[in-house]
Amino acid sequence: MISKKVGIVEEIVDSSEVLDDIRVNINGQIQRAYNYPKITGKINIGDEAILNTTAVELSLGTGGYHFVIANLNNKESDLSPEGHIMKLRYTPYQVKVDSVEDHENKHHDIINNFETLDEMPVVVGTLHSMLTPFVASYKRHNPNKKLVYIMTDGAALPIYLSKNVQNLKDKNLIDSTITIGNAFGGDYECINIYTALITAKEIIEADAVFVSMGPGIAGTGTKYGFTGIEQGPILDAIRKLGGNPIAIPRISFADLRERHRGISHHAITIFNEIVNVSVNIPVTIYDKEKFDYIKKQVKDNKLFDKHNIIYLDNDKCKEDLDYFNLKVRSMGRNYEQDKEFFDAASTAAYYLMEVCDDNKGDYCK
Repeated sequence: MISKKVGIVEEIVDSSEVLDDIRVNINGQIQRAYNYPKITGKINIGDEAILNTTAVELSLGTGGYHFVIANLNNKESDLSPEGHIMKLRYTPYQVKVDSVEDHENKHHDIINNFETLDEMPVVVGTLHSMLTPFVASYKRHNPNKKLVYIMTDGAALPIYLSKNVQNLKDKNLIDSTITIGNAFGGDYECINIYTALITAKEIIEADAVFVSMGPGIAGTGTKYGFTGIEQGPILDAIRKLGGNPIAIPRISFADLRERHRGISHHAITIFNEIVNVSVNIPVTIYDKEKFDYIKKQVKDNKLFDKHNIIYLDNDKCKEDLDYFNLKVRSMGRNYEQDKEFFDAASTAAYYLMEVCDDNKGDYCK
């Protein structure tokens, strides 16, 4: 199940309180690895570390790095005082967090007394790479509105791995983060999407929320076998709690796999079969050939019968990214190589802004 090797730390390329990008010597070869100081402790040049080398040996794109399991030169650490909820439960790396729902947490009663999201807009993506273009477009025009990011456990579990999140927080473009399920490391910890949405509304007082998994996605080429399928039940949860669900469709004309051309088969499966409620799906108006292709997909799959499909002009995504000096990449492709994918996330931000009324608490009509 796990491939392990011992390596010697040769270089620390980048270091923070939550993530170390290091180079390790494994049998004479210098290779890249990550260390999470909050889990495995501080690491120094010359330290001997046990590494999980599984993903690299399988040549995986998702999770394709070595990770420090233990630092043999720093074997002990102390327990932090707060919290009783475990994540990564019943594994060697189960971590204790101060979950908002915990009976000793100061916000416990707020969760219990919740009534409604009151039409709070919640945008749901499937890939982590949708986060940056959405944030850039939303925050450029709403710098004073509070934006919350909820990271699910559909991919990376430590939020520390996301350099996108760290960069966006450093630029004050994300106001707060919440990690749910077995994902951990957010400003707030929650057990599930329901309490995370309540936390965003009642505790953080968010004007808008973006939900997606962290870096990485698991897919198999089968109809239902991908972690992005979580978009469906998340959209259901938003509507159940009285929020306004907005879905980002996965769209690409650069992906060589036919099943992902135009609106991905992943998105069509979610919108047709998985989500149980009607949701808002903003779709960018692309050039005629691509737009005709997408409209045919919408018609053939009868998406108009179930959902509110909104076609919007939007050519501002790259301008918004450049405004904040942000770079994007998804599946190895940058903006110029896969603009339709990133435009789709940006268009969700413009849709949100179009339907919001500043006289009604910035929530959607």
